[in-house]
Amino acid sequence: MITDKEFTLRLIRQLTQALEKLILDKPEESLMQKDLDFDSLMKDIFKFDFVVLSSKSKEEIIEIVNERQERDHKDYYEMLGNLFYYNGKVLNNNDFLDKAKTFYELYLQTSGIFALPVINRVNEIKKALE
Repeated sequence: MITDKEFTLRLIRQLTQALEKLILDKPEESLMQKDLDFDSLMKDIFKFDFVVLSSKSKEEIIEIVNERQERDHKDYYEMLGNLFYYNGKVLNNNDFLDKAKTFYELYLQTSGIFALPVINRVNEIKKALE
């Protein structure tokens, strides 16, 4: 039997994979369909949409993650990094890029994984924010 936590974690991974495809410019579906999927996934994961999430400070979002099980933090941070990175690039929003950098760095710290694509994105964001 799938628990709510397992279901949410599956949704987080699904959203992370969809964002990775968009970041790498390999979308499988129309962006209109992706937007609908993102909204429903965001509401399933956080109980609110990206507009509400993006209005929160980095500290408030980190607090939301800290309320989840510690073993799941890396998945949340990777998804949040991708989410803010993608939206920051599309909307040319430096606040979103700064949040992406923070969440990517937290992902690298909590996962213990040497993820070169994420490291490269962090370096790209640092240059863009200078």
